[in-house]
Amino acid sequence: MSHLDLIGSRKRKRGERVFRFKSFGEPGYPVEFIGPFRENVKALLEFGQLETNSSREISSWSFQLEFHRHHPVQILLFVVEEPVEASLNRHCNHCQYVGWGHHMICNKKYHFLLPTKDTVAAYLNCEGNSNNNRAGSANGKSNLLELQGHIMHGVFHSNGYGHLLSVNGVEMGSDLAGHHIMEFWDRLCTGLRARKVSLNDNSQKGGMELRLLHGLGYGEPWFGRWGYDFGRGTFCVTRSMYQKAIEAIQGMPLYLLIHHLGTSNHQIPIIFSRYQALSDHSLVTLGDLFNFMLELKSRLPTENSIDTYNSGITAETTCRWSPKRVEMATRVIVEALKRAEFRWVSRQEVRDAARAYIGDTGLLDFVLKSLGNHIVGNYLVRRSLNPVTKVLEYCLEDISNVLPNQEGSFMTSQRVKERYKISSLQLMKDIFYLYKCILKDQKPALGAGIFSAISVASRIILDSKYLIKEYSGDLPFKVELGFEGKLNIYCTVLLRSNEDVQDEGTEKAMPPYECVTLKNIATIDELKQEVQRNFREMYWGLRSLVVESVLNLNANGTDLVFGLVEVGRKLVFQGSTKEQGIMNRQIYECGLNSHVVDCPCGAKDEDGERMVSCDICEVWQHTRCVRIPNTVEIPHIFLCNRCEQEIVLLPSLP
Repeated sequence: MSHLDLIGSRKRKRGERVFRFKSFGEPGYPVEFIGPFRENVKALLEFGQLETNSSREISSWSFQLEFHRHHPVQILLFVVEEPVEASLNRHCNHCQYVGWGHHMICNKKYHFLLPTKDTVAAYLNCEGNSNNNRAGSANGKSNLLELQGHIMHGVFHSNGYGHLLSVNGVEMGSDLAGHHIMEFWDRLCTGLRARKVSLNDNSQKGGMELRLLHGLGYGEPWFGRWGYDFGRGTFCVTRSMYQKAIEAIQGMPLYLLIHHLGTSNHQIPIIFSRYQALSDHSLVTLGDLFNFMLELKSRLPTENSIDTYNSGITAETTCRWSPKRVEMATRVIVEALKRAEFRWVSRQEVRDAARAYIGDTGLLDFVLKSLGNHIVGNYLVRRSLNPVTKVLEYCLEDISNVLPNQEGSFMTSQRVKERYKISSLQLMKDIFYLYKCILKDQKPALGAGIFSAISVASRIILDSKYLIKEYSGDLPFKVELGFEGKLNIYCTVLLRSNEDVQDEGTEKAMPPYECVTLKNIATIDELKQEVQRNFREMYWGLRSLVVESVLNLNANGTDLVFGLVEVGRKLVFQGSTKEQGIMNRQIYECGLNSHVVDCPCGAKDEDGERMVSCDICEVWQHTRCVRIPNTVEIPHIFLCNRCEQEIVLLPSLP
């Protein structure tokens, strides 16, 4: 058996307790989360199975989860505690890219992983090889973290800031859909009282970038369903640029697209008219069209082919009424709607009118529930929820004279049904076709005038990939008198400036406020000791911290805290460490930042995109900004435009 029991076959110390996947992380399940993040993680791990690792430096726990869908699915959640000493890279690139490079390096990270069967097998294979080679302590400790393809991988720093690194749903072979994974992750972050969580949105579906597709259809990325919003853009994209790009691309009029594209691409007007016919309201803009198509996709069943507008109602074998009675009731309801002169009528009005002919109210309720976007004869029965009254309403639409055929005669009911017949597969093909023709592979005809905005807006949306959700923020607790006479106070530390530390270094020395708990009879000196202990435990660069004074409170060391510090007060403590000068800057996630970034797009620091350095001035720039395609390797020798111009101006040799 491997050193890390991934299959969970041995007896667990809590009677092999299996947790419900859909409830895990909720208040009280498996534990009440009442403290700050670092305490909540410790409380959660008390319910996990401590695994035996090949490395003494890294500890890990497992939780057995059960997901009920068509049949129960067993899932393992692993929590890996990674000390900074065991980390391959002390600095966090994710923090730097999202704009948190000024944060101090924490002593610990907590990785939350849902591995797939393939990653489990790969890990077991790596562990077996490392054990045979007697090198497990060097190689085995990080294999689980380094493996790709997990169902989910998220990491938290011990100060409560985190990053969602990967989500792989059904399309990637997972037993879980993407929205189930996100709901699970969101519950974890909320329950543990994370501060802020970032992610790099590279989600795709069917070859389409979801942040562009959902940005067009819903005005927000797919992760926006769980509160994730624009955090930081690459290539110097700002929030204002992102919002204007969304507005521009959503508001693009369809008639302009048809006018400019219809002559060269006859398929696009056909697709537009197809979904306009299916919609019960006018589709005016590109945003209206994509919103309707995405909403329709969410309502369509997964069968290969369905009638979006069905012809009548089919009585199921378990239906208590015969098909003849169902058909009769349907026609009675249609006749009642005819008398309404094609206006919208409430469900109750239709029901009351039909009761004059059919006394069986159960049959009427069944038919009214089943009717909705059904074709009955030459009529289409529409059903919609009134957005004001929140009441179901019905309306009849005569479709016998709206879709003439090529011979000039009117379409039969059967041909109308065929026109309205659409499959989920066809819908996805239409979405992909419009995405490809309008958003991605634009023809030269779209390059001028108003259509140039589509290309620019699409690029800005795609460059807005770093998303952030604020869960509890910098102040996750209300400062108040705690239970059992204990007082909770927010505290932070400002490092005393050293001679070799510039102003920006001093400014960076303010970690987030932490909730410090102490007895209400504690003195200022005892508070300083508690602050010193907390920040030493949390931050790698503050392991030698000595708290010297309270900057924003005039008090003696023997004064009682209770009564002196009012509710809601935030205290800033001044302290010092043994690290001096350059070493003092190494305690931040951004590190020394020894190289200079000065890109034509305006970027002044790294954002995770591919860069190239000039071989003369050694200034870094985005390869895209200097017109080096991502499909082309970075040249061995590269000169920036400025250095090239300077070389050109040099006097030639005699």
